[in-house]
Amino acid sequence: MMAPIRLVRGFLTVGSWTLVSRGVGFVRDVMMAAYLGTGPVAEAFLVAFSLPNMFRRFFAEGAFNMAFVPMFAKKLERGEDAEGFAREAFSGLGAVLLAFTLAGTLLMPWLVLAMASGFWGDARFDLAVTFGRISFSYILFISLVALLSGVLTTRGRFTEASFVPVLMNLMFIAAMLAADRLGWDMGLTLAWTVPLTGVAQLAFTWAWARRAGYRFPLTRPRLTPDLRRLAAIAAPAVLAGGVVQINLLVGRQVASFTEGAVAWLSYADRLYQLPLGVVGVAVGVVLLPDLSRRLGAGDTAGGRHAFNRAAEFSLLLTVPAAVALMVIPVPLIQVLFERGAFGPDDTAATALALAVYGAGLPAFVLQKVLQPAFYAREDTRRPFRYAVWAMVINAAAAVGLSLPLGFIAAALGTTLAGWAMVWMLWAGSRGMGEAVMLDARARRRLPRIVAAALVMGAVLWAANLALAPLFVPGGTDVVALVLLVLVGMAAYFGAGLAIGAFTISDFRRALARGQG
Repeated sequence: MMAPIRLVRGFLTVGSWTLVSRGVGFVRDVMMAAYLGTGPVAEAFLVAFSLPNMFRRFFAEGAFNMAFVPMFAKKLERGEDAEGFAREAFSGLGAVLLAFTLAGTLLMPWLVLAMASGFWGDARFDLAVTFGRISFSYILFISLVALLSGVLTTRGRFTEASFVPVLMNLMFIAAMLAADRLGWDMGLTLAWTVPLTGVAQLAFTWAWARRAGYRFPLTRPRLTPDLRRLAAIAAPAVLAGGVVQINLLVGRQVASFTEGAVAWLSYADRLYQLPLGVVGVAVGVVLLPDLSRRLGAGDTAGGRHAFNRAAEFSLLLTVPAAVALMVIPVPLIQVLFERGAFGPDDTAATALALAVYGAGLPAFVLQKVLQPAFYAREDTRRPFRYAVWAMVINAAAAVGLSLPLGFIAAALGTTLAGWAMVWMLWAGSRGMGEAVMLDARARRRLPRIVAAALVMGAVLWAANLALAPLFVPGGTDVVALVLLVLVGMAAYFGAGLAIGAFTISDFRRALARGQG
């Protein structure tokens, strides 16, 4: 019983800290929308900030760690020199990233052009290049943070690793408050805050890794047999990560030709990333090392239990969230963002993007559940092939539909590609045996979770109509949104309990494990 308890405790710990991070991140985004709106400075900064974040997912979280964590976990399970392997990986990744950071800073005009060619010829382009050169070094720091976080989470130190994004968002909020009070240029302030947050995050995780007994001295990298194997496993995952980022590039390119669209999509993305981050990140961070350890020990039954509970936990929270994003996107955007430089037209466009993204939310979370089944077996080739096909679907939809649909084609392409990726991952996992098969409990509960969410959606739709007179900006709109959320929660949990989608004892056990 200890392993399931540890798994649930990990989900709750990472999910709770991610919720805090996303909550603080919302404050950051609301402030940014109020100070900058959707104008040239906002769009330029969002594109510049997306560059190091895009390559971070490319190098570290989406690729390198997917290869590093299973190897590190198996070395721990077998009593091998896991710490020495981690030091070798840290030195090797640092050397590659240092060279990449220098190259990216020099080639920034071309990177901005690749990300948003619609900026060419207006003020947004020069601003994005300036902001990008200031902020690009963030990729070096945050990628090393991702490796150190992988070490900490594999050792069960979830709290320390999960606090890192909170630190970044707090620093952004402090920087904007200082810029407003002291009269600093807001765009330049945000750009300089990016690398400063990277330094702070690296110092934080480095200190906690030392407290956990790991030392990472600055040494010259050596191409050891373990690093060669790591590179061989990581290469397809790096390519798959690159394909995913090409999807983002396609969306940015389509949006860059409509003034304000980059900001609309970015703010909508931030809102749907809240449930995705809380659930998807928690499942991905905890499930991969857990499955890797179980496979290393030959525990197929335990692996199946972990996989099923992860799927159940994910859909329990994300299916109702997806329905809510599709049913009440306008009230959500109006209350959270419509103030200062962010006006009603921005609300309407951002809400449309949010509804389309919401339709893909369960798919993005299910990817987090299915991918560890491949990576824990050190199989990174098939996810790469699936990602290529998903890229083709995304590009065809985003570009092919951009003329009749405009900027919203970018969001639609992302959602369609997300569901296609889930279908391919699910079909590809069928040959892996019992470890990735749905058990009787999951087969019974998952359809009921969907049914409860649909009931909630109908109740939310009716409640939104009834509360419409209260949605007056700057007046009672916050009260109305709180009432909507409470009504939706009551409808979902009431319907779920009535039809057996979950039980009260499930939540009691989860809370007991999370506190234990």
